[in-house]
Amino acid sequence: MKKNDDHLVWKTISRKWLNDFRIFNIYQVQRETVNGLSGTFYEVDAPDWVTIIPHITDKKLGSCFLMVRQYRHGSNEITLEFPAGMVEKGEAAEYCAGRELLEETGYRAGSLELIGEVSPNPAFMNNTVSTFFADGLELIREQELDKNELIDVVPVPVKEVLASMGQGEYNNGIMMISMGFYMRRMNLIKMNLDG
Repeated sequence: MKKNDDHLVWKTISRKWLNDFRIFNIYQVQRETVNGLSGTFYEVDAPDWVTIIPHITDKKLGSCFLMVRQYRHGSNEITLEFPAGMVEKGEAAEYCAGRELLEETGYRAGSLELIGEVSPNPAFMNNTVSTFFADGLELIREQELDKNELIDVVPVPVKEVLASMGQGEYNNGIMMISMGFYMRRMNLIKMNLDG
């Protein structure tokens, strides 16, 4: 925060827990500004999330992302996404990324690179989503899904994902965030190679 931004800051006066919804908590927060504005706001206290962009080379399809197809209850649709999940209490984001990749796909990453972190919706959420690029994948076991997870694992050509993002099955907003980080990573690599 810049020193001259003090007039924009809302100071927290009180924070009251309202309810636990298993995957997040809701708080009522009273805040005020230095120039006398005050108000009641609601905060979604959610765990941090990770998204993993697993890269593989398929013998038939070439350069691919390893993706997951699953039903999403919020949109009542089947989506095609990168593996992802919630960071457990006390768990490092990188460890969570490796764990979620293994649980959802059965693949272990040879390397995990943090390519970006962002607040998914700072208007009312207080968590962070971290995106990891996974390379050197090795299939080492069967999926180990949560009780209510049904996931198909599919390789999808990188070109198809880039061309389809934000449309049809590719409508997950967090995926768009992750693709932005992936595109930045690829541009930086290209710039370094071009000198």
